[in-house]
Amino acid sequence: MSAETKKEVRESWKTPAVMGVLSATVLVFFGILGKPEAVSFELTGVREVVQLPNIEVGSGLLGTFAGIALVVITALVAWQVSQNKRASIWFSMLFGAIALVALLGWLAAGNVVPVAFILGSALVLAVPIMLGAMGGIMSERVGVVNIAIEGQLLTGAFMAAVISTITGNQLLGIVSAMITAALFSAVLAVFAVRFLAQQIIVGVVLNVLAIGITNFLYQQWVTEDESATNSPGTLPIISIPVLGDIPIIGPVLFQNRITVFLAIGIVIVLWFILFKTKLGLRARAVGENPLAADTVGINVGRTRFWWVTLGGLLAGLGGAALTIGSSGSFGREMSGGLGFIALAVVILGRWHPGYATAAALLFGFSIILRIWAGQVSPGIPTNFITMVPYLVTLIAVVGFVGRSRPPAADGIPYVKG
Repeated sequence: MSAETKKEVRESWKTPAVMGVLSATVLVFFGILGKPEAVSFELTGVREVVQLPNIEVGSGLLGTFAGIALVVITALVAWQVSQNKRASIWFSMLFGAIALVALLGWLAAGNVVPVAFILGSALVLAVPIMLGAMGGIMSERVGVVNIAIEGQLLTGAFMAAVISTITGNQLLGIVSAMITAALFSAVLAVFAVRFLAQQIIVGVVLNVLAIGITNFLYQQWVTEDESATNSPGTLPIISIPVLGDIPIIGPVLFQNRITVFLAIGIVIVLWFILFKTKLGLRARAVGENPLAADTVGINVGRTRFWWVTLGGLLAGLGGAALTIGSSGSFGREMSGGLGFIALAVVILGRWHPGYATAAALLFGFSIILRIWAGQVSPGIPTNFITMVPYLVTLIAVVGFVGRSRPPAADGIPYVKG
């Protein structure tokens, strides 16, 4: 075994190590020392056609079973690592979901948890992260590091709110958000491909530029008459007949805004293009070995430019989902670090649209958990509740990424000849 392989094996043990610590924390504090009150999980709302009974369980008992389940998952991951295998990302996702459910049960002890509402809200909140991650995957699959996702989300959110309000047409707001973010992303592409600039520095500068421009316009223009510039409202809820009446799944997946349906469709289409078409094969070749791709006739610069630019389109749609797809108006720096969470999702999802979507949903759940915790557990410090999504991000990236390998040429400028 080479020294490099030994290093990889040694580093991969960090995943079961972090899992072990978290498993013990859940088992002891949420289980053995947990709250005695019962928590009731409401599976269907009062307006649903099909009614399911609530599930009531003791908060401490839930924490105990969750802790045991986490210990089992940790043991399975440790076995995979001992066999010099990559820890399954689905084990990591399942681990995170169970841990968050245990936390939810502990926070909501003595209260009712509306399951469909929380899952639906988690999906809606995950859409900007999901679309930002898809844009990041498109960029990094061709070898360009996209740190500017935050700025793309922010510009998309601003344009969607303002254009929708001025024109009275939310569809134009969505289109303008996507085009503006794509142009924003094209700047990164030009500097990365044409001028061979340091991509991380360019991305950071673009983020700062987006924050500065949107803050200036918001303060100097939008706040002067918000009714005329920043009152777009939200997109209407679309309910798919029959499917929307399925308990739990129906309200979550089939009663939603068009931004949610578009996000799900984009994930599927991007996965198909990347792994089932010649276009995706060429893009992945550019990200892995641009010299070899150039040798067989693939235009590396052109491929990188268009994939990075079109990735900005997706991030712009994610920005629109923040305003007309959720809050109904634009606020200063409202992306609030979601672009950086999307970047973490790209890494956690191993540059794969499906895995990244699962990771985005996990973070969406952590965000709604933060909101829910503020309502049912007012005794918990607000600052602690606010940092939950970012804490989940740190734990996920540091402890669960394992031996994730980015595209070999990611972040490396290519000079022809």
